[in-house]
Amino acid sequence: MSWVSFNVFRTLGFADTLQLKPEEVFKYRADISAADWVLFPEYWQLNALVYGLGARVFPSEASYRLGHNKIEMTRAFELVCPLHTPYTRILANTPDNADALWQEMDLPFVAKLPKASQGNGVWLIETRDDWRAYLDRTDVLYVQELLPIDRDIRIVVIGDQVLSAYWRLQGSSGFYNNVSKGGLVDRGPVPQAAIDLALHLARTLDINHAGFDIAMVGEHPYVLEFNRLFGNQGIEGGAAALNRAIIDYLQRESTPTGPNYPGRPAAPRRQLRRVA
Repeated sequence: MSWVSFNVFRTLGFADTLQLKPEEVFKYRADISAADWVLFPEYWQLNALVYGLGARVFPSEASYRLGHNKIEMTRAFELVCPLHTPYTRILANTPDNADALWQEMDLPFVAKLPKASQGNGVWLIETRDDWRAYLDRTDVLYVQELLPIDRDIRIVVIGDQVLSAYWRLQGSSGFYNNVSKGGLVDRGPVPQAAIDLALHLARTLDINHAGFDIAMVGEHPYVLEFNRLFGNQGIEGGAAALNRAIIDYLQRESTPTGPNYPGRPAAPRRQLRRVA
């Protein structure tokens, strides 16, 4: 195998892997072109690598495209699983649209920035002052119904497997379930419906490295978002388990297929499965 990585912290211990800094992409063009996999490039590198060099990247291109922007992500969710997507409105930030959404949404509701992670860029809107503060921070209005939950589920999908699934409970600050925001990990049983939804999204959208956030309202799962890059605090075995899963997937999928590799036989699409 011959791999190139642009994120040494996520590929420590990977054998036969050339570790590069993102800015070295032009210096090592020949090595990148010859590599079986290009791992964890920066988003700004994606077009040049995929379209310029025909590189096969991990995470997948779809993981990058959809994971980069909550607007694109949510629109994909609404097409793929509309009954499992919270009611969401996305409009340009104009005075008329702001007034219309304020009248339309039931209080409290959630407002988000299109590009944010780890619970940052998310507001609980309870008052008009909360709404005004949000309006000052964004060009696009992204608002979502507040689900009646005090926890959600993080489901980590690597390649074609669920590596980890655990509950995230609200911390002392309330509202946020993110571990980085003080949320607590609960390893109690996770409903199969939540796992099935995460795997359906991964399979349908071609996402192969993600932490899906799933909320349960009664027995009905809702997808909140996914993160292409996620922490390993809640994963049993931590970074070591995560790295083993990535290496296993890359080795099993080592033969490039698809439009960037004409003339090579396409492998049958794998069915996603959960790790026992």
